[in-house]
Amino acid sequence: MFQGASSISLDAKGRMVIPARHRDALSLQCDGRVTLTRHPHGCLLFFPRPVWEAHREKIAAWPMSARAWQRIFLGSASDVEIDSAGRILISPELRQAVGLTRDVMLLGMGSHFEIWDASRLQENESEAIASGMPEALQDFSF
Repeated sequence: MFQGASSISLDAKGRMVIPARHRDALSLQCDGRVTLTRHPHGCLLFFPRPVWEAHREKIAAWPMSARAWQRIFLGSASDVEIDSAGRILISPELRQAVGLTRDVMLLGMGSHFEIWDASRLQENESEAIASGMPEALQDFSF
């Protein structure tokens, strides 16, 4: 289970260092082989390869009426490997598609991660809080 937030700076080539606490788990779970793809909310999804492969099979089986969504998820998918320095290279196409600049946030979301441009994440969270708790969570409590 991946959880927590990490503030990371992309280097000039678009490489992102994976925090050590996640790097070890990814090494064990998928031997450093991961997949990145776009999410329509404006971030990248970052999956250990076996987790992505299960999702990919489900997405590929969607009906023709969902072809545009298949293009978003499958058409943008990029298989990458964690290098010996613990980094992944985010392609220019994916960085541009979600507006990643130098400062990014890596969010552990259980079975996968989200990669956000730091300022875009802050805006997204502010909008979510301002719009109030969704009805589906009205009975949620700690």
